[in-house]
Amino acid sequence: MAPQTRGMSFPKVLIERDSDSEESSSEEEEDDDEVQNDVAEESDDEHVEEKDEASTSTKIRREPITISLKKVCKVCKKPGHEAGFRGATYIDCPMKPCFLCKMPGHTTMTCPHRVATEYGVAPAPHKSTHSSLEYVFERQLRCRVSAIKPTFLIPNKVNCAVIRYHSRRITCLEFHPTRNNILISGDKKGQLGVWDYGKVHERTVYGNIHGCILNNMKFNPTNDGTVYGASSDGTISSTDLETGISLSLLNLNPNGWQGPSSWRMLYGLDMNSDKGILLAADNFGLLYMVDMRSNNVTGKPILIHKKGNKVTGLHCHPLQPELLLSCGNDHFARLWDMRRLEAGSSIYDLSHKRVVNSAYFSPQSGSKILTTSQDNRLRVWDSIFGNLDSPSREIVHSHDFNRHLTPFRAEWDPKDASESLVVVGRYISENYDGIALHPVDFIDVSKGQLVAEVMDPNITTISPVNKLHPRDDVLASGSSRSIFIWRPQENFELKRPRDENRIVLCGKGEKQRKGKFEDDSGDDFDNGTYGSKSLKTKKPFLKSKAYGSTRKC
Repeated sequence: MAPQTRGMSFPKVLIERDSDSEESSSEEEEDDDEVQNDVAEESDDEHVEEKDEASTSTKIRREPITISLKKVCKVCKKPGHEAGFRGATYIDCPMKPCFLCKMPGHTTMTCPHRVATEYGVAPAPHKSTHSSLEYVFERQLRCRVSAIKPTFLIPNKVNCAVIRYHSRRITCLEFHPTRNNILISGDKKGQLGVWDYGKVHERTVYGNIHGCILNNMKFNPTNDGTVYGASSDGTISSTDLETGISLSLLNLNPNGWQGPSSWRMLYGLDMNSDKGILLAADNFGLLYMVDMRSNNVTGKPILIHKKGNKVTGLHCHPLQPELLLSCGNDHFARLWDMRRLEAGSSIYDLSHKRVVNSAYFSPQSGSKILTTSQDNRLRVWDSIFGNLDSPSREIVHSHDFNRHLTPFRAEWDPKDASESLVVVGRYISENYDGIALHPVDFIDVSKGQLVAEVMDPNITTISPVNKLHPRDDVLASGSSRSIFIWRPQENFELKRPRDENRIVLCGKGEKQRKGKFEDDSGDDFDNGTYGSKSLKTKKPFLKSKAYGSTRKC
């Protein structure tokens, strides 16, 4: 096997042998004897001198050995090309399929979806079913969707941030339903954070809620001071945000750790507000229901995905909560009617090529479905009452990465009346003035166009967790252990003076990153204390169109 190397060019290495310590081999001695005999035929005097020298010396000097180190690809281990980062640009292996679209024949840098006007969208013709359901949809639900698409107002500049807010990577974010400046967050360690980003420095982290990853959170619809959480420790919690007191509603591992084959973890979480039922799903494909009024489990667990496969997400229809959308590791998103919910009774199964990270109904009418899959595709179904055999659009987008990262999930803009704008973080980095940055993308899923990509030169980590505010033009991003609040450039400059500092650095005794908004040790750094320190920021970059020119604001 060829040696693996990291350098760009390799010099030849000379290894000299010591003539005083190394003995000659039998073959070399024979060769030397032949040379001596040839020389002896030419001159008798030289023949005598060579004989005397050969008889008195048992050591023969050897020629230096030249070793040439070959470049080999880190991916396929073959010579002739290379893969990996060159500066701020990533070069992928030409022997493998494109990392972006998963199709062979080209690399990521030359992928046609990377520079396409419609960002890799594959539109499908309108599916007219002429059914009674389609008629009801057009008369009762389509009217809720605005026919005139509004001008998108994109949050494109960091307004405030808390650096190293959590001790592990951030896994979920939720805005408070009534208090505009309150943001709650969960992390890999199971901690729950409450941050008033209007006052910046007012923040709290409750560390005794869960034992490990807090995967999902939902506010109590009847009491906005209480939040429900689903964790990988197999529990559902009900936490008071003022006191931090938590109540366990469901515990799937009452006997503690009994091995990986029996340990149950909760991922998907949502609620049926009409019935007052909290829904949660685990890593074995089972759905659990908890009565929010009595805080007791109701009914038996129901198998909604393939046995032994993780259910990654749940979402109830915004207008008809009886409709439930689930997704999982079995490569399916499934549509259910909760009035006859039982194993194998799904209304429709939406097939995907790989794991489905998330599936959401559109926020206004609930007529559309948006899914995020690990095959680097965003899929959109324009009508849940139409033909669901194939999606209306497939949009190529870079989010195929889960190791040491929170899974990427594309989410709707809850303020968009046209139900076409979604936000999602990007995995593949882009070279912006020599800096490798991972933008947050705003995509118009009705056309597949990249509306905007926002980034800041100080944020060099990946931002897989993104949440748009339901009422304000605000974007919250979770990048590693830090949280960033984005606002539109114009509103940002009008609301506060330029010299006001709204970046807070947490973590007592940690090394400052010289203006870089990133972690020292990434995901697994543990620090139980929280301090605060001011941090100066750099001017952010803004790019408003797909891969257009870059400028400083």
